[in-house]
Amino acid sequence: MSLATLQSRPANDAKPSRIVIEPVTPIIGAEISGVDLTRPLDAETFAEIRQAIRKWRVIFFRDQDITNDQLKTFGRYFGPLTPAHPIAEGLDEHPEIWERAVDEYRVRRSENDNLKPGARKPRDYKGWHIDITFVANPNAYSLLYGVQIPEYGGDTLFANLIAAYEGLSPKIKALIDGLQAVHQTTSYDFGGPARPPRKDGRSTGPFVSLHPLVRIHPETGEKLLFLNPGTTTHIVGLKERESQALLDLLFFEVTRPEYQVRFRWRPKSLVVWDNQAVAHAGPIDYAHFDLPRVVRRITVAGDLPAGPDGFRSKALEGELFNVLG
Repeated sequence: MSLATLQSRPANDAKPSRIVIEPVTPIIGAEISGVDLTRPLDAETFAEIRQAIRKWRVIFFRDQDITNDQLKTFGRYFGPLTPAHPIAEGLDEHPEIWERAVDEYRVRRSENDNLKPGARKPRDYKGWHIDITFVANPNAYSLLYGVQIPEYGGDTLFANLIAAYEGLSPKIKALIDGLQAVHQTTSYDFGGPARPPRKDGRSTGPFVSLHPLVRIHPETGEKLLFLNPGTTTHIVGLKERESQALLDLLFFEVTRPEYQVRFRWRPKSLVVWDNQAVAHAGPIDYAHFDLPRVVRRITVAGDLPAGPDGFRSKALEGELFNVLG
């Protein structure tokens, strides 16, 4: 019996599923089919899509030939859209859309690899990150659409931050549940410290925020590790060597292979992930191929993260990541 047959068969008089959900791993990632994102979604279909992302954390759609406007329309089902990025601006006619080309990643990797001994320590940890945690209210969801995709290479990895927390020992959980960490933009982010003024008049930073090291998921109540290898500088209240040792330990847990799923892109693929529960890395092999790769991303507004002790994230420098008015 096929998965599609199982999905469409009602159980206990339940309505048949409107979409087909094919899990990729037991712990994270599912491919969704049976839906055309060029058309408006009814409430029942979107409810199934939202339930799928709550369960599988990241969902993949194939063969969706959508326009920029249709991408934004789908994103708004999840909530209000933000500007493209707190630092970088979006497309001229679509300020919500951030377009990325693989050349940008290669430049950053080259700069990191050629640092002189004794200079700033590279902290990119192979590109793993949660989107936009240097602001106090990171986005809740990220949607990434493949515009120009190579025949091979350019894959993206996703990791389940809830599973990573649950895999820790009880004593480590007790240690980190009440800690906070600083997240900030770095001097080499998006063109260095001297950035040109934005057309929309928003601040270009710097941005610095204080976040709980363990976050309570605002929709499910689950605990998850909330650290960003690219922008988390230190844990408040610990000595530098203690802070770095603990961050290294937790980063190792976040990127364990059993918590990951790997997505192989094809043209017209769309990925949606819960940025409140997922870290990602990609394109993971950008330093090793010269093929063109262009993707477009939109983000859905999020709230101030909360920790198990009730602490809520706060901005130490820079404005909040407000929605477009």
